[in-house]
Amino acid sequence: MANAGTIPMTSSQSTAGNGAQSQPPIATPAFRAFLSRFTSSIRQGLSQRRPWYELIDRTAMARPDNLTDAYSRIRKNLSYFKVNYVTLLVVVLAFSLLSHPFSLLVLLGLLAAWVFLYLFRPSDQPLVIFSRTFSDRETLGALVVFTVFVVFLTSVGSLLISALLIGVAIVCIHGAFRIPEDLFLDDQEPANSGLLSFLGGAASSAAAAAAPAVASRV
Repeated sequence: MANAGTIPMTSSQSTAGNGAQSQPPIATPAFRAFLSRFTSSIRQGLSQRRPWYELIDRTAMARPDNLTDAYSRIRKNLSYFKVNYVTLLVVVLAFSLLSHPFSLLVLLGLLAAWVFLYLFRPSDQPLVIFSRTFSDRETLGALVVFTVFVVFLTSVGSLLISALLIGVAIVCIHGAFRIPEDLFLDDQEPANSGLLSFLGGAASSAAAAAAPAVASRV
């Protein structure tokens, strides 16, 4: 007696399981779009960099007459050397982090957690840790608490603040001693566009690049 044919019931399940396992941990198109926009913003910002020999021109250095003169010099130099000053701040911050590898690893881990667990994780892929599924709201709350703990309750926060203060001090000292009379702003560049406006534009550009990924979770 011939055996009755059996109907395979696991092929579709195994195919679905393989498809779920092969799903990338992050939304690749959104992440690539973010990287592309972020790098283009950096290139556009660096294209506005002033020649470094103007920054370190010793013949243009002189002690300010008073605090008013120093403040006026700082404002003019911030408008002219804003990209160079941001680069100096980044160099000081990078040097501080490289001299403290543990803090650098903690910050990289925090950044990776935001990228892989929330910002660019596929919206249709729930976060499962130890057989427990976490909603987007729970994931966001945990990341916020973890960020506050890392920045304010560990040595990482003090390291970042001290590095930024050192960088700002270097910028202010240079801006106060650099004579700005030989510097001319471009006609299309407003006179009050200083360091804060440049940082605000860079931050808004990065936020706009990440906005689609965040909006998909709201």
